Amino acid sequence: MSKLLYHEIEKISDDHQWVVFIHGAGGAIETWKFQVEAFRPHFNLMLLDLRDHGRSKNIDPEHANYDFDVVTKDILAVLDHYEINKAHFVSLSLGSVILQRLDVLRPQLIDRMVMAGGIFKATFKMHFFVHSAKFLNYLLPYRTLYNIFAYIVLPKKNHQFSRRVFQRQFKRLTRKEYLKWVGLYRHFFRALREYFHRPVDKLSLVVMGEEDHVFIKAAKKFDRVQQHVTLEILEECGHIVNIEQHQRFNELAIDFLKTE
Repeated sequence: MSKLLYHEIEKISDDHQWVVFIHGAGGAIETWKFQVEAFRPHFNLMLLDLRDHGRSKNIDPEHANYDFDVVTKDILAVLDHYEINKAHFVSLSLGSVILQRLDVLRPQLIDRMVMAGGIFKATFKMHFFVHSAKFLNYLLPYRTLYNIFAYIVLPKKNHQFSRRVFQRQFKRLTRKEYLKWVGLYRHFFRALREYFHRPVDKLSLVVMGEEDHVFIKAAKKFDRVQQHVTLEILEECGHIVNIEQHQRFNELAIDFLKTE
């Protein structure tokens, strides 16, 4: 068993700032394949596979159930191992909730935040999806269920490539691992309620797709209540903005992180 998440590092020098990438549920380091080349000349990079995802298998200690502290402490263990005390963070989808939990646990660690396809408020659609998943887990194979929800979240033709990327990455999760992550719903809605009105005191960039019909309304509301958050909306783009419109996303994120 390993005590650290699987991770990859691209380091320029001790003088360059770190950027840590946190993927979403079902993803992996490969989520960021379009970001590595663009970010590499400007920052030291750390890419992580979350517990059970990608190549982060059999992480010690094992937990019967997960909460957001389990997931965030895995990340902190890697950063502490390399004595990284300050970094920018880039997250995708559920990674935005994990990132905000990191900000609660260790606020001094985070410099700026970029949240792609962020999740900020429990809408009716989200409640419906989560509770449907709980019920359908008893009726359908978990991979079939994931594929159905992938089509619901990413329904259009221009979403097809990013949908396939996530479907391919998700195949690495076993049913046991999948059920542990689904079990996060017990903490998920409470976390969203807490973080929505918790003042974000870091400069933060939220990048959403115009066609992200599940999450964009909540992102707009989050932008209105948070003084230090800037919202950018990409036209003709779905939930996985860093893949579907990676060039535009990279420009926005790098400019934001490099601006004094």
